[in-house]
Amino acid sequence: MEVQETRVQTDRIWTIPNLLSMARLLGVPVFLWLVLSPVFGGPRMDGWALLVLTFSAVTDYLDGKLARRWNQISALGRVLDPAADRLYILSTLVGLTWREILPLWLTALLLARELMLLVTVWLLDRHGYAPPQVNFLGKAATFNLMYAFPLLLLSDSTGLLASLAAIFGWAFAGWGTALYWWAGILYVVQVRRLLAADATAD
Repeated sequence: MEVQETRVQTDRIWTIPNLLSMARLLGVPVFLWLVLSPVFGGPRMDGWALLVLTFSAVTDYLDGKLARRWNQISALGRVLDPAADRLYILSTLVGLTWREILPLWLTALLLARELMLLVTVWLLDRHGYAPPQVNFLGKAATFNLMYAFPLLLLSDSTGLLASLAAIFGWAFAGWGTALYWWAGILYVVQVRRLLAADATAD
C-alpha cells in the first residue's frame, strides 16, 4: 500500500466497476456458507465455493481495470474494492481455519496485519486524510492469497490433484503472506512520515 491520492473521476454510484465490487461483496456470505457446510453436517460444496472464489478474483481484476479505462474511479469504488478484498480474506481465513485446512498461526499472522492496518487507517482519519488507494504491492499480495486459498481448499482431498494443489497453494500462501506484511509495513512507515510532517507543520 501507498499513501497517495487518486483523483476521483465520477460521483456516480451505479457504474460497472462499482456493481462488480458490490457483487463481490454479496458473494462473501455465500462463500462462507458453502465452505462451512460440512462442518455443520451438510454436504461438501467445495466446488461451488471454488467458483465463488474464482468469481471474486476475476471481478477484483476487472473493477479496477475498467474504472481506470472508462474514467469511472469513484469515492465509493475506493471504499468498496479494498473492503471486498478484506472481507474475502477474512471469510476465507475463518472458513479454512474452522475446517482445519489453515493452521491457526497463519490465520493469526494475517489477522495481526489487518489489525495493524486498521489502526493506521484510524490515525489517518483522525488527521483528516482519506483512506489510501491500494497500490501494486498490496494488490500483488492479495492476488497471491486469492490464488492460495482456493488451491488449499482443493487440497483438502486425496489424489494427485490434491497433492499438486497443496504444493502450489502453500507456495502462494507463503509469498502472499510475506508480501502482505511487506506492503503493510511500508504503509505504516509512510503514514508515520506523513503524520510527523503534519505535526511539524503545526
